[in-house]
Amino acid sequence: MPLERIAPALFVLLWSSGWIAPVYGSWHSTAELFLTVRFGLAALAFAILSIAMGAAWPKSPRAILHGLVSGALMHGCYLGGVWWAIFHGVPASVSGVIAALQPLMTAALGPWLVKERLSPIQLAGLVLGFAGILIALVPSFENVEPGMLAARIVPIAINVTAMLGVVFGTLYQKRFVTGGDMRTTAVWQYLGAVMIVGPLALFGEETRFDGSLELWLVIAWSVIVLSMGGVGLLLYMIRRGQVSRAASLIYLMPPAVAVESFIFLGEPLGPYMIIGTVVVVFGVWLAGRKPAAT
Repeated sequence: MPLERIAPALFVLLWSSGWIAPVYGSWHSTAELFLTVRFGLAALAFAILSIAMGAAWPKSPRAILHGLVSGALMHGCYLGGVWWAIFHGVPASVSGVIAALQPLMTAALGPWLVKERLSPIQLAGLVLGFAGILIALVPSFENVEPGMLAARIVPIAINVTAMLGVVFGTLYQKRFVTGGDMRTTAVWQYLGAVMIVGPLALFGEETRFDGSLELWLVIAWSVIVLSMGGVGLLLYMIRRGQVSRAASLIYLMPPAVAVESFIFLGEPLGPYMIIGTVVVVFGVWLAGRKPAAT
């Protein structure tokens, strides 16, 4: 079967596992140290790949700087916040639903960033999207003592705030990282991510990294499958002219993560999660619709 036909389904399967891996990683390491090792190894892997394949390296300091900044935002701030939140108790299925905020936030910021007015349908999509996330969060706050509310709210707030990293990172990359070889650019992007999570690993919470086989297997999965395989598949689909198809895969991520969390982690797939996921996906679809030409 040609890769072109199975690439979308394979991408969803692999990329959605990015919300399962942090749970396994949290049993053996702190989030910041895990990600420092992961991003450092990803930068090394892309460097080796680039040298082996003779890829062209950025020559100007400006291009390198843009790579560092985009990586700091998309990987350091975004993944750093998401993984920290999951390490501190946010269910993977809930974090997967929150991930749908990316296009919603982009649409919400549109009027200020690119002077693009939202249509009534797009506005309704934003409202539905955020409402769906609130519905999915209901079980997280059931039977919670008042004194424990902050412990529940802070990781969720960090998870939501982290989405701004990928929103601004994507916009930054589209404007400033428009040329060059993506393999060598990835080296600088992952080094930029290390510049964010590395200091947090050194000066943040108490360091924990047990070096177990399971931990290294999760790191290997995160580097090879997520950082290299997932990104490679996405670029493959885009270069094969499947831009709209690749973008539409965002609709499949929340339900895919919810199902995988149920299978691999035993997280309940209750009515609130199912209803919230459906509402979020529908809201994202509405928010992404272009206004009809007049």
